[in-house]
Formats: sequence, structure tokens, C-alpha cells
Amino acid sequence: MLTSICATTLSFAMNAQPRHYVHAATARFTGLHMSELPFSKYHGLGNDFLLVDSRDQQEPPISPEQAVRMCDRNFGVGADGVIFVLPTDEPNADCRMRIYNSDGSEPEMCGNGIRCMARFMTTLSPESTSYTISTLAGPIVPEVMADDTICVDMGEPILDGPTVPTTLPVDAEQRVIGAPLVIDGTEYKVTCVSMGNPHAIVFVDDLDAIDLATVGPKIECNQVFPAKTNVEFVQVLSKTHLKMKVWERGAGPTLACGTGACALLVAAVLEGRAERTCTVTLPGGDLMIDWREETNKIFMTGPAVPVFNGVYPVA
Repeated sequence: MLTSICATTLSFAMNAQPRHYVHAATARFTGLHMSELPFSKYHGLGNDFLLVDSRDQQEPPISPEQAVRMCDRNFGVGADGVIFVLPTDEPNADCRMRIYNSDGSEPEMCGNGIRCMARFMTTLSPESTSYTISTLAGPIVPEVMADDTICVDMGEPILDGPTVPTTLPVDAEQRVIGAPLVIDGTEYKVTCVSMGNPHAIVFVDDLDAIDLATVGPKIECNQVFPAKTNVEFVQVLSKTHLKMKVWERGAGPTLACGTGACALLVAAVLEGRAERTCTVTLPGGDLMIDWREETNKIFMTGPAVPVFNGVYPVA
């Protein structure tokens, strides 16, 4: 049965048009009482999510602990997180977004996830190409473009250090730019930006020399970040081309982080390293990030790809 599931899934991934359902059941559910949860899997540059249509419910239909099992890449479906499309009472919003990370934590929002949700919304409301989505970080407006990419109005970056939040030293404008942070005897210069979720950005000369698995979690959980933080290491290839690796809060190393790409462009501009419009190369591919001076808003453009549909047995 597993071979059949994998072969069917691969077929959907290659065609990029999920049409049928795949059972994600395994032998360990045999004899247990369980309900079935329909989902659709999408990825944004390899940052993958399970999308659940929950518009008839006020809260996610599964618990964070169940989401952890669902995201498990050996015993579940496999994903960086589960995204729920929920109803909203906000008059100008189309729906509400909630996310459970693969470790069960709940972030304020997710840039790659919001693109995947916008693509998923085209199957729920095909008459629209633009959606206002309520998130814990505020309203986010993605738009499906003519070339099938998703352009997202990510709003304005938050630069106030205590609001990010971080206790690292601030400058006269309360910004944290190039503040020293010592990890295992090595000093890193950290710039902090919030895109509704916290980011710590470190510029390096050689991205490949960074031991992300060791340093990433030690910055993420450092006491100077009371809500923990996402961590981005960035190499400047040119004034209009930045390359990054990310350690995501609650998910670890991922192939892409949309809010991180936005945050690092802001950090690069603040440190005089880049222009306001850049290509950001992530392990999973490229995003175009534009920090518009006239509005102070950041726009992120990139892909969101359907992989397959399925039904998950929730015990």
C-alpha cells in the first residue's frame, strides 16, 4: 500500500494538479477510532504545508499535538506546518489563517504559507484572484498574478526592538542594527526585524561556512529573544541579489521563509548593503522582494505549487 501511495503522490507532484485523494493511513491506526481530515499539500520553494478548509468551524479541527503527528515525515503526511482556512468576523477580510508548525507551536503568520493559502483559495473561491486574509500579524493581501506567481502585500516592517521583541541594545531610533550577540565564544552582529513575527538577521562572508544546525537553535532560543526568533544568515552577492539560509522558529531548517526574505532585505537596506528591490535566493529557489519607500510596505513575489490532495486519519 505504501508503494501505491508514494507512486500516486509522485504523479500528482509531477503534474502539479491535485485532483484525487490519497489515504495517509498506516498500520498503526488499525483498530483505533478515527475521523478523516481532508487536506491539500502545497509548497512554496520547498517550504511545504498541509492546507485544511475549515470555513465551517471557528477553531482548527485538530490539536497542535495532532498537527505534529500529521507533519511527521516518517509516520505522517510530512510538512513544515498545517494551515487552516477559517471564517472571520472582520468586515474587510475574506477568511482567517491559523498555522500549527511541525513542532506544534503557532506562529503569527508565514510568508510562504500565505502564498500557498492564496493558491488554495483559488480552488475554494475561483472567481477571485486577490484575497484579504486575517492573520495574528494583521491583514495580509496576496494576489495571484497573470504568470501564476503570488504577489503578497506583506505590510510594513516593525523595527522597534522591544516590539520585535528583543532585549538586544537599540540605537537612538530604538532599532537593533548590528547588535553584538555572542554564541559559543563567537560574536555575531545581529539586526532585528519583525514582519509580524520576529527575525534575527546575520550577514556573513561565506554562507556555506555556517553550521546552521548548531548556531540556528542557539540564536532562536537565546534569552535576548523572549518569544524566540527566526534566524537568517545572509551573504550579499550584489546590491540586488542576496542569498540566505534560514532556521525557522518552531520548524528548524527549511528550504524557504517568505517573512525571512522580507526581513533580511530590510536589514540589508538598513546596513547599507542592498537596494530596496532584490532577488533573494533561498535553498528552495528565488523570491523577489520590494520594499517600497513611498508606502514603507514590502511586497513579496514567488511561486506556490500544489502537490497532492489527501485524507488523513485523525485518531
